[in-house]
Order: sequence, then structure tokens, then C-alpha cells
Amino acid sequence: MTRLLIILFIAVAATLVPPAGRATGGRYAFVGGTPRERAEVTRALHASSFDWNLVPRIAIHIAPVASSYATPGEIWLDPDLLAAGSFAWGVVQHEYAHQVDFFLLNEPARELLMRELGARTWCSDTAVPHDRLGCERFASALAWAYWPSPENVMRVAPTRGFSPVRFRGLVNSILSTEGAR
Repeated sequence: MTRLLIILFIAVAATLVPPAGRATGGRYAFVGGTPRERAEVTRALHASSFDWNLVPRIAIHIAPVASSYATPGEIWLDPDLLAAGSFAWGVVQHEYAHQVDFFLLNEPARELLMRELGARTWCSDTAVPHDRLGCERFASALAWAYWPSPENVMRVAPTRGFSPVRFRGLVNSILSTEGAR
């Protein structure tokens, strides 16, 4: 009877934990944030099957910001976003995906991705709608393709009909050839 209860407890506990990714969670240093907020970022990256270790070490700032964003080598995340738990994971992965763009993609790779994702501009400081930029479509598609969970807010990302498997294949091909830095 005790053995049956233990097995039942393990089975129930396993359903409460989101599926973990198969890759590694990256190299980064936190700037700010509570232990709980930092743990949420770590869980977000571990949920993905993307190998974030391909990206050089970055700084992840946890501080009040109007909207999460990334610059080369740095990510800014709002504590209120991280308080949402797994709802925030897609956003964390999206911002980290910008690091993939900054450090691992070259112009030919970006041009290929723009064509495949149906974008006319990669990134721009001009008034182009956020979701029409190739860099944003790429970041959202990468976050979705490597964590295709119903919990991922990036599941509605405009990917021009790419399945997660097809997009992962494209990204893996780009990163394993001279199409990346």
C-alpha cells in the first residue's frame, strides 16, 4: 500500500512540473532580482530545447522596465513579468533569442530568415510595427519552436506556417554552417 502511494505521489508530482528541455540553459550573470525571480529565468531557459550555451556570457538585468528588451550582451526583464511564472517563459526565451541573432547570425543568415519568415526589414529604429520586423519574428519563432508548449505565449508568433520541427531544422542548419558567425 505504501509503495502504491509513493508511485501515485510521484506520478501526480510529475504532471505538475512543466516538461524540461533537452539542452542547456546558457551562460549569464544576473544583475538585480530576487532569488525567486532569478530561478524563474533559469526555469524558462531550461524549459527550452535550444542550446543557449552557444551564446557568449550575457548579463540579465531584473528591474522595473516598461517592456522587456535585449541589446547585445544584455537582457532586461521586469520583475512583474517574472511573477507570472511559466507565462513569462516565452518572453524570457524571446529576449534570449535576440542574443542568438546578435552573436550567431550574419547578414546572409538574416536575409534567409527574413525571406522564410516573410519580413521585409530585419530590425529598424524607424516606425515599423514590431511584429513585422524579421528580428522579432525570428526571436518569437525560436522561442516557440524550441518550447512548443501550450503555455508558451509565443505560440501565436507569425511564422508563415512553419512547424516547430521545420523551424528548428532551419535554425540548426544555419548555426551549423558558415551561414552563421
